[in-house]
Amino acid sequence: MTSPWHPLRPLSAVLLLLLGLPGPGVQAAGPPAAPARASVEAFFDTPDMADVRLSPSGEYLALLNKAGNGRNQLVVMQLVDGQPQQARGLAHYGDADIEGLEWVDDDRLIFRLSDPEPGFDWRSWMAPGLFSVSRSGGRVRTLVRSNIESAVRVDPDFSSDRRLSHDHRLLDVPKDGSGEVLLGQIQLGPTGHIESLMPLRQHAVSGLVRPVDTGGLASARRWWFDSQGRPRAALSIERGQQTVHWRESPTGAWRKLYTAPALDAPWSPVHVDDHGVLYVAVARGPAGEAELARIDPATGAPAAQSMVKVPGFDFAGHVREAVGFSGLAGFEIEGESPIQLWFDPAHKALQDEIDARLPGRANTIDCRRCGDGERRVVLVHSRSDRDPGSWLLLTGRPGRLVMLGRVHAGIDPRQMGETGVERIQARDKRELPVWITQPRRSGETGPRPAVVMPHGGPWVRGGHWRWEPMRQYLAQRGWVVIEPEFRGSTGYGDAHFRAGWKQVGRALQDDIADATRWAIQRGLVDPKRVCLMGASHGGYAALMGLVRDPGLFRCAVAMAAVTEPLRWLEGSWWWRDDITDDGRAMLAQLLGDARADAAIFEATSPLRQVARIQAPVMLVHGERDQRVPIVHAHEMREALRRAGREPEWLVFPDEGHGWGRVANQRLLATRVADFLGRHLDGPLPPATQP
Repeated sequence: MTSPWHPLRPLSAVLLLLLGLPGPGVQAAGPPAAPARASVEAFFDTPDMADVRLSPSGEYLALLNKAGNGRNQLVVMQLVDGQPQQARGLAHYGDADIEGLEWVDDDRLIFRLSDPEPGFDWRSWMAPGLFSVSRSGGRVRTLVRSNIESAVRVDPDFSSDRRLSHDHRLLDVPKDGSGEVLLGQIQLGPTGHIESLMPLRQHAVSGLVRPVDTGGLASARRWWFDSQGRPRAALSIERGQQTVHWRESPTGAWRKLYTAPALDAPWSPVHVDDHGVLYVAVARGPAGEAELARIDPATGAPAAQSMVKVPGFDFAGHVREAVGFSGLAGFEIEGESPIQLWFDPAHKALQDEIDARLPGRANTIDCRRCGDGERRVVLVHSRSDRDPGSWLLLTGRPGRLVMLGRVHAGIDPRQMGETGVERIQARDKRELPVWITQPRRSGETGPRPAVVMPHGGPWVRGGHWRWEPMRQYLAQRGWVVIEPEFRGSTGYGDAHFRAGWKQVGRALQDDIADATRWAIQRGLVDPKRVCLMGASHGGYAALMGLVRDPGLFRCAVAMAAVTEPLRWLEGSWWWRDDITDDGRAMLAQLLGDARADAAIFEATSPLRQVARIQAPVMLVHGERDQRVPIVHAHEMREALRRAGREPEWLVFPDEGHGWGRVANQRLLATRVADFLGRHLDGPLPPATQP
């Protein structure tokens, strides 16, 4: 049930911070006084402003901001001469947060619901629902059912038979003026996991549903649509083989472009434009870094000439669209930091203007009436490694920047550490990207204690140039934070990714140790005061670091940690996990074969080598974890006890593979800081004192 409207909160929400930011050449009167250290509550909290969206015409602004009860709320404002007017509250829930905000047209918005507060709760991620509401207010329409309690109510103005079942997901919002959204109906495989999605269209007001012309393609795991909502590319998976299908015209027949094992796919679709061009990411060059290219319609293969490449990184970005611009307007690309690449000259000039006025930051723009000489309206999302970000409006010509609000009002960027990426050499000369966050210094010099944080996955990109709460929470305590992108990490080229196959607990651990020793040799880190901390694979790596390099690390925090890789690979009928059959097949390729590589699993099991762990350990787990069941933590705890090394123990009964509740995040941060502080800031044990 929606609850009464909560007034906007002073100093952290909308319209109360109409600040004109200084333009180029304007300097502050003097250095500000150093603020007090932020509390744990400031780092781990729901955002004060989570999302802001311009309507298609630019006449209205919708946003999500935190209400008085800590939940967010949807508000909308009219923009008159680019200035936001009185806010109108459209939706607020007592037991859920609003997310996935999008405009269908200038009159109607859609959103989903999530509820992290119960911790692990299948209601949120299995049944987020889909809802629509008019910008002028009125009753919220239920398009797709949700199991969140406040959403389970009969809408008297909306026929219940037009509410789709919770097994539907939003795929896209067409820009064809139809007032419809594109949904995919989930089709489950024999093991109960999502196998494919069948697209359909639903009107955001009436709820009426009609089929989508899929040209005879029965189903696919992913779909790519043009702006009119017509399916043009699709990816299907069957028995570990993935196939990319292409439709050269909106009503034409499908053409198979390739079929290959998922880990050996030659390229991946990125976007389809309205000119019938398919853009893909394809690995090229000695490092196999993904570059953006068009598909050659004659051959069905990527064109020889790439459009975009980011040296040292895989192409990873979001397509940028521009109202009134025909064709591909640009991309937001993430390399060392987010980059806005525009092909449209008007947007490129505007981006240059914003970047000059907000230097040293990642600035994303969304513009209306930018190239036609009218009074433009530009929404700016500006953030950095030290700042969670702000939302601003640039209005008029020349433009005035108006502050709408900050993502986390309690965070002062002056107190945050500075994050950057270094390229170092591992012992075998492989280049390793390493993210380093150095605490803010107040006159002190010399090496500092450090926390080495290997990322989860491990086959993901771990580090990003952005504000991260745990990273900055640790740095604020005076600790250097080291995040190595060991081999096997994605985002740095196919060669770096493949170099990590069958190297979990082996060369991946060497990379973590090499990054630590590099920081010590550079004088950044006190060699006597280094601890490990990570979650999932990162928790596993924290334990294996104590096994393989006992003299390098003083302690380890292992969260949601794999403690027996063979159990991760094979699973068990004794407990349930969420790894699919396709996932297990990929794990066998990435980790090793249970029989042929038995010696590898023996040598890389922290559980089997617990006698080698001599440093203090903190184990953290969620009782409802289905990715890494809590049996991993229980067995490790008992093994450490038998070895006379009682670990610190923290279990969240209501969490899964991660920490959803704000209260749990704060408790975790407090307990972790206390544990690390005793070993990083306290006196050295007698055996290790110089």
